Amino acid sequence: MLVRRRTLLKVIVLGDSGVGKTSLMNQYVHNKFSQQYKATIGADFVTKELQIDDRLVTLQIWDTAGQERFQSLGVAFYRGADCCVLVYDVNVMRSFDTLDNWHEEFLKQANPPDPKTFPFILLGNKIDIDGGNSRVVSEKKAKDWCASKGNIPYFETSAKEDYNVDPAFLCIAKAALANEHEQDIYFQESQMLSRKMNKEVDVHVKS
Repeated sequence: MLVRRRTLLKVIVLGDSGVGKTSLMNQYVHNKFSQQYKATIGADFVTKELQIDDRLVTLQIWDTAGQERFQSLGVAFYRGADCCVLVYDVNVMRSFDTLDNWHEEFLKQANPPDPKTFPFILLGNKIDIDGGNSRVVSEKKAKDWCASKGNIPYFETSAKEDYNVDPAFLCIAKAALANEHEQDIYFQESQMLSRKMNKEVDVHVKS
């Protein structure tokens, strides 16, 4: 009998307040959209199970409050993340301008083994508003930003219309899964190295 490995992946969603982080997560996990806006206080998470190839994956998606006072949620919140999702509102330039800050804040707090290869994904949300007429951030501008950060994947989404939400999160899950595999290898190498160093210490002590 083939025993499938269940993998828990931690995904952090960052971005300014009001860009639709919670709405995207609720649409993805519960297939629901609410017009009522309720600011997230601190942090909250939802889980979704999916199958990628022969792996059973549980995505643990952490939602953050975009307000400045909650930005420093502490290292424990960021620690162990397998992927970071950055969200902005295509109709609000400021939410795009602050992406650099969110990107830096994540790398500083999460401190991944290799910041250059850590998987980020950018979502430009609310493309449904006003039939796209009130849009201020072009797709090209967003893609240029992604290119400057090492070609991170980019999706344009609408939580309200359920547009591109599933494909975006599937990409997120796959990126997190690939990163988790690389981290496994990294930790195994680290453990081997520490065991080797301990042995060498033992030898020195004995001699």
